[in-house]
Order: sequence, then C-alpha cells, then structure tokens
Amino acid sequence: MIVDTHAQLWTREVIESLPRSMVDSYSRVFGKDFSISVEKMLADMDEAGVEKAVVVGVDAETTYSYKVSNDAVYRAYEESGGRLIPFAGVDPHKGKVALKEIDRIVKLNFKGLKFMPHLHELNPNDPKMYEIYRAANDYGLPLLFHTGTQFHKGSKIKYCRPLYLDDVAVDFPDLKIIIAHFGYPWYEEALAVVRRNENVYFNIAGWSPKYIPEVVIRQMNSILSDKVLFGTDYPLMNYKRVVEELKQLNLKETTYEKMFYRNAKRIGIVD
Repeated sequence: MIVDTHAQLWTREVIESLPRSMVDSYSRVFGKDFSISVEKMLADMDEAGVEKAVVVGVDAETTYSYKVSNDAVYRAYEESGGRLIPFAGVDPHKGKVALKEIDRIVKLNFKGLKFMPHLHELNPNDPKMYEIYRAANDYGLPLLFHTGTQFHKGSKIKYCRPLYLDDVAVDFPDLKIIIAHFGYPWYEEALAVVRRNENVYFNIAGWSPKYIPEVVIRQMNSILSDKVLFGTDYPLMNYKRVVEELKQLNLKETTYEKMFYRNAKRIGIVD
C-alpha cells in the first residue's frame, strides 16, 4: 500500500472560499483554473498505485482570512469512501473556539491537525500553541507542520524553522510530530530534530524526488528510514511522476515499505 501523508484539497468549493490574492498567486503557478475534483484526485492516485492520501484543512482566518474549511475536508473524506484521510486546520488565535473545534473533528474521525506557522504568525514553540498541543496529545492526534520556504505573499519564512519543533517534541514526548517538506532550506536542522526525538517524523512532500538533497536521501535510506513519510503536496506534484522518480532512486526495499506505508501506520494515520 502507498499512503500519501500530505496532499491539498483544491476543489472548486475550496478555491472560491480563498482570499483573491491567494488565488491569484496560485493561478500564476498552476494556471488559470487549477481546481481538482475529488474524482480527479482519486483517478490520479489510482494511476500511480496510491491507495490513500491525507488532505488538510487550514485555518488562518484571524491573520490572513485564509481558510480551507474542515467541513469541506470532511465532505471529501465521505465522497472518497474513506480514501482521503482528513486532517483539520485550527487557528491558535481563536482560543477556546479552536479547542472546541478539536473536540468536534475528533468525533468526525479526523486523524490529525495541520499547522501553517507563517500564516498563524507564531513560532511552533510559542506558548499560545501549547493548549492546542495538550488537546491533541489527549486525543492522540499527530501534528503536521509546514516547515521551510513558502510562497504566500506577505507572509514570513522565519516562523517555519524546524528547530522550533524540538521544544515541542521535548515538552510533549508522546505527541507525534511531522516536519513537512523536510524543512528546506534548513533540511540538516530538520534531520537533526527528527533523529534526536523519537516522536518526530518528516515527509518529502512538494519535491520532485530527483531534486531532494543527497543528505536527505542518504539518511532516509539508512538511519532515518523509520522516520520518513511519503508525501506529494498534490496537486503541486503529480502522483505518477513522484512515485516513478522515487523508484528510480533504487532505495532499499525496506525503505520503500516504511516510507510508503509502515511509518504512516506507526503514527496512526492509517490502520
């Protein structure tokens, strides 16, 4: 089984709800109409042999009026017959409202939470985040953090350093944490945080495998094979291309098994 631990939900419903400036910036990258239906996404997954994929909600309403609603994510989960795995977005600036949203999404079978530090304008180790972490820890929800560079106009990359997650991992040793995009350009920093903390993992989402830095490939195929997760950031990356390029790397068979499925199972993303 191949499980994508990081994909985007860009249905027409979602795109129409985004701020105009965000849509314009995405249009410059993906073309005028970059909407992807759930049906199209599942067909692309089938072509590449991908069985399931995490799709993420985003809530940064208080800072950027940006929201991919958890309700839209849940509808995609239902429409896909459970093949799309829902991760919820919560806005840490909403306080008790955010905590109530966590209570709600757990009852809807959401499997984790997604955070965008550059849109929240908070470092992940900011004390304001800790109440949310405690709730996630109580429910056993893994946390997926955008790290590294990003392209949201007006936002700042400084919030996205992987090093901040070391504090979180140490303070919440039972909380599963995923460093998305292997923290580029701070990928050696990200690998260090992953290696020293048993509860921290990383994914390769958003990258063509042939361009992943050599040190990342080397460690995911050796000392961090238990920590690497397959991810695409679909539709930013094409499923078939990513899977084919990964196989061309000629990694150990055990590395592919762990990256594609076993490590996602360890975290609790899939059964």
